[in-house]
Amino acid sequence: MTERRFDGRVAVITGAGRGLGREYALLLASKGAKIVVNDPGASVAGGDADAGPAAEVVREIKAAGGDAVACLESVATPEGGQAIIRAAIDNYGRIDILIHNAGNVRYGALAAITQEDFRAVLDVHLLGAFNVVRPAFELMCKAGYGRIVLTSSIGGLYGMNNTVNYAMSKAGMIGLNNVAAIEGAEHNVKCNAIVPGAVTRMADGLDTSFYPPMGPELVAPVVGWLAHESCSVTGEMLVAIAGRVARAYLVETEGVFQPAWTIDQVADKIDAIRDPSNLWTLHPAEHGHTDHIKRSCEMAKQGSK
Repeated sequence: MTERRFDGRVAVITGAGRGLGREYALLLASKGAKIVVNDPGASVAGGDADAGPAAEVVREIKAAGGDAVACLESVATPEGGQAIIRAAIDNYGRIDILIHNAGNVRYGALAAITQEDFRAVLDVHLLGAFNVVRPAFELMCKAGYGRIVLTSSIGGLYGMNNTVNYAMSKAGMIGLNNVAAIEGAEHNVKCNAIVPGAVTRMADGLDTSFYPPMGPELVAPVVGWLAHESCSVTGEMLVAIAGRVARAYLVETEGVFQPAWTIDQVADKIDAIRDPSNLWTLHPAEHGHTDHIKRSCEMAKQGSK
């Protein structure tokens, strides 16, 4: 079987100085991609700065015969996002792949979290995604090719205590993923999300003693495939945790139709409304929005006869 490689491709990877991002950068570089290693070297909480992590990854890539440059800009501002993408153009003349991996952690209960801690996480995870996707997407569409990989989380899909900022950011990534996939389809620009589980410094303070091996190297090949020209899906979420790879997606129950409702009727029929025996699976990049409306209206027309 022919090895999938990235020769001639240019990849921008945010948060690539450590953890998952570093693993992505090393893997793609080993397969021939030129890498913009973006990482300002911030602490887990998002403060401070250190040029060392990005520089070290660049050194590792070059020592192995690859090509990479460091970019210390922050994804947290539109100007920073533009500068990160411009680094690819200035150094390599193009951008083919964008992997948004940058993240930070500031824990806080919903009833107590400060505005500062709330916004600091959204600025990096969610708004940071838009800040780099927006300039990259335009260039990819003009070039007629692109692969975007966003980072969601089981914290965004299912939630967890003391992480309202993180959960909202990672849930919001689903919307960006869907729209980029839909609008990119006619330009051969595909966008997918990775839902990774790995023990990195982002897990500092959590009890991971009972986990099986969960290194970033178990996630990187999945991201590599999503970033490759042979990737056959768009607008999807792939889970990668402890060696398990799966697809996550939204479903709806078929529900119940009646021409008018009262509060009491909703209460009386809630079990039927929630009945999972007949599920709708609507793909965002394959007319999901339109199909949702069409099928709902068909139920209404049939129920009114």
